[in-house]
Amino acid sequence: MTTSGTVAAIRAEAGNLRYEYYQSFDDPETVLLIDSWTDQVAIDVHHASPMMATIAALREKYDLHMTVERFESIEDNEADGKFIRNEKA
Repeated sequence: MTTSGTVAAIRAEAGNLRYEYYQSFDDPETVLLIDSWTDQVAIDVHHASPMMATIAALREKYDLHMTVERFESIEDNEADGKFIRNEKA
């Protein structure tokens, strides 16, 4: 994904804030993707783009399987915000 230019193209899409891969120390077969978008509209546009066909083809080619979880930013939740240690001002 990174060497094919796919990641760079996704990062350049309107509304993309973050698109990064991380590999597990314990399981080399596990890769974590963290992506962040300005809003649901940006995600929907991304999911409808030709880029998703490229990603689907790569998943098929390499027989990749995935689990998807969606998280809400803790900064958006005042009750949980007390657990964040921000940088010193």
